[in-house]
Amino acid sequence: MTKIKVGVIGLGYVGLPLARLFGTKYNTVGFDINKERIDELRSGTDSTLEVSDEVLQSVLKTEVNDANGLFCSADSKDIEDCNYYVVTVPTPVDKNNRPVLTPLYKSSETVGKVLKKGDIVIYESTVYPGVTEDECVPVLERVSGLKFNDDFYVGYSPERINPGDKEHTVEKILKVTSGSTPEIGKKVDDLYASVITAGTHLAPTIKVAEAAKVIENSQRDINIAFVNELAKIFNLMDINTHDVLEAAGTKWNFLPFKPGLVGGHCIGVDPYYLAQKAQELGYHPEIILAGRRLNDSMGAYVAAEVVKLMLKNDIKVKGASLLLLGITFKENCPDVRNTKVVDVVKHLEDFGVNVTIYDPWVNADEVEHEYGLKALTELPSQKFDAIVQAVSHKEFGALDLVALKNNKSVVYDVKGVLGNKADAKL
Repeated sequence: MTKIKVGVIGLGYVGLPLARLFGTKYNTVGFDINKERIDELRSGTDSTLEVSDEVLQSVLKTEVNDANGLFCSADSKDIEDCNYYVVTVPTPVDKNNRPVLTPLYKSSETVGKVLKKGDIVIYESTVYPGVTEDECVPVLERVSGLKFNDDFYVGYSPERINPGDKEHTVEKILKVTSGSTPEIGKKVDDLYASVITAGTHLAPTIKVAEAAKVIENSQRDINIAFVNELAKIFNLMDINTHDVLEAAGTKWNFLPFKPGLVGGHCIGVDPYYLAQKAQELGYHPEIILAGRRLNDSMGAYVAAEVVKLMLKNDIKVKGASLLLLGITFKENCPDVRNTKVVDVVKHLEDFGVNVTIYDPWVNADEVEHEYGLKALTELPSQKFDAIVQAVSHKEFGALDLVALKNNKSVVYDVKGVLGNKADAKL
């Protein structure tokens, strides 16, 4: 029996936790084109905070050899003798919300150059049904010169990582698996089952597994859109949305969704992948796109509500100082990918408000590089005309908001966690 050697392509929020996990049982090589990222990981530190330094260092090894453990590399030569390749690269959308498959194409080319007979390539990136076999496989065939399902095989096992969640870690989340043949499906399932303590679910086809993943986030997106629409309606009626949800939540089958900004690398992106495929087939997905439109509008809505609150309290909007608490896409993690808090900033600045961003979790250089915004990681000492809590980082719960306010200052709570400290909430 051939000894398993795993190559994980892409060492971000998804790839690193998975590579670390595989490294506990197999000889594993984590590959990433970002040399700075590789240097950081080799030093035993993960800036995404998904893997603790202690856990990472316990599995790291300094040389590529037959011993179990994780070797991190930016040199594709180090993945040449792997027989399982797991691709965990981003699948973003462009400015027009069209799927961008470039990272998948590039990573498939990287794998294709080292692909050998009998190898299995498993994709984890969220895609619309058909991408693995219709888009990635042709690249693998072209670059490797090998024939699909004769010389090499593929699988699909969608990632379910929840950034910042230290309870639902990768090994504790049930894994959906699939393969390009029934035999390969069983091999892919066995590979994951050997490290995933929560168990696995072997889907009958790759397309079923792809579809299952993309609807997980689409379903959540639509449910949040419904609650966001309720918030808009109830605000017009001067009814506290959170009180309504608390009351409705006493019924056993009421779904506990809350209003808010919907960003991140999954929920705010994945529905567009399914919508794109549907439109290519001549079907216009009304509910999916309606949910996306509503959720994408929430940044502008929050900014407008804040401005209304300021005017109500006789605060001159143009030139006003505003403290924005948090810019990550969710609480207690440094992930700023596709954060919709930047929409709030943009619209507030359009009103002439001077926005100061405070977020102790972020890398300020990354925020400036990605969005051209300055973020402070230490609380400023000045007082502000308005305070907006956009993210519910644990550090914000201990803030003395009174000490940050001017005489007529207002506090707006996007997350509904401030209670009586807020003048208004979403």
